[in-house]
Amino acid sequence: MTKSNRINKLRVNMVEKSLDSFLISSPENRHYFSGFRGSAGFLWITHSEAILITDFRYTEQAELQAPDFKIIRLGKQFDWLNEVLYGKKEFRIGFEDLSLSVSNFNSILNETRGVSERIELVPTSSLADEIRSVKEPEEIELLTKAILIADHAMESTAEKIRPKMSEKEIAWMLEQTMRENGADALSFDTIVASGTNGAKPHHKPTDRKLDYGDAVTIDMGALYDGYCSDITRTFVLGKANEKFIEVYDTVLSAMEVAESTATSGMTGKEIDGLARNIIINAGYGDAFGHSLGHGIGVAVHEYPRVGPFSSDQLIENGMVFSIEPGIYLTGWGGIRIEDLVVMENGHPRVLTTAHKRELIEL
Repeated sequence: MTKSNRINKLRVNMVEKSLDSFLISSPENRHYFSGFRGSAGFLWITHSEAILITDFRYTEQAELQAPDFKIIRLGKQFDWLNEVLYGKKEFRIGFEDLSLSVSNFNSILNETRGVSERIELVPTSSLADEIRSVKEPEEIELLTKAILIADHAMESTAEKIRPKMSEKEIAWMLEQTMRENGADALSFDTIVASGTNGAKPHHKPTDRKLDYGDAVTIDMGALYDGYCSDITRTFVLGKANEKFIEVYDTVLSAMEVAESTATSGMTGKEIDGLARNIIINAGYGDAFGHSLGHGIGVAVHEYPRVGPFSSDQLIENGMVFSIEPGIYLTGWGGIRIEDLVVMENGHPRVLTTAHKRELIEL
């Protein structure tokens, strides 16, 4: 699908919301709808115009990456509104209330005061974000490449993990391997949590050195051509004890049930429940405190939401999301396993290939 088709879908939503224009401020949507990857700027979409506003640093880049857009060079941050609103008597402007700062909102109000008879700023919540939730075939190809880079880094690095290595050393090995295999950057800061640190789902790597018998949870991802991957595996250094095997098997069972029984037309809450019930029935319900998954694409966390408090948005074919159950026990550690799947022909197809079917002992 071309960028113009994406804009047309946005315009259909604008008609439904009676919007005359849509102001895009989030970097992810700026990239998705225009192709522009600079770090500053706005998109101004009306029913007949597509304008990209950015500063001197990026005007040449914008012309190359967003050929379908008129480029306006940014001066004072919102003085360009006088140009685009000139002659308009009434105008309803949709804006991304989840990304536009209060300061910028007030600046827009000040800049538009007196320009037209009636300017209305309309919060749109996730209107633009939800368009991104169904992936085009070209996007799934890019996601698959990003996933393969992460998969390779996970498996090749796991083979090298030894006692006395620190969490930071392992994180660096993962980043280096991803970069060497084509990653443009990391999708997010790598998580390496060993021993009791595994009880913290978003633990930051430390100088803690691994010892024999430690479990280590690795959560990492590669950014490739604008698209993210996200994978988690939990290993044990040496021989796993009975407690580890019990918890690992519970988490893996929860994942496999969700992957094998989820269908299109279910809500994210219903899919979350497929896995959560396994963990609850095993007696670890209180130790699974996060959502089962999240959408992924140009952002590492996007629509659809797959969790116990998700909205009634239905999971459709073409949506790519994570399935990542976990159990976290303070003073003991934690286990999380994560795949990325695409809903295809009514069922999830697993995109992640790194080994997980049997307990990984190093």
